[in-house]
Amino acid sequence: MVPMTNSTATGDRGLLETRFSMGATAVAAIAALVGLAFGWMGYNDGMLPVVGELGILTGVIGLLFGLGIAVVAFVAAVYMEPGFGE
Repeated sequence: MVPMTNSTATGDRGLLETRFSMGATAVAAIAALVGLAFGWMGYNDGMLPVVGELGILTGVIGLLFGLGIAVVAFVAAVYMEPGFGE
């Protein structure tokens, strides 16, 4: 059996224990909501002030882009170890 060192041991920190993980979780939640909003507005042929009229393809692209950012931010919130501050 191999003893665990500090670099291989998992920390006792939860998802919302550090400022970084709280911020990354918030970014993940906001990105997921924005992605869902783009998908819904694209499905309903909605309109945005800057983008203009959204079609189904534009809505799907916005949905996938938002959900991709949300997944990356959530993985960073879960697995990122504390940095130089601790």
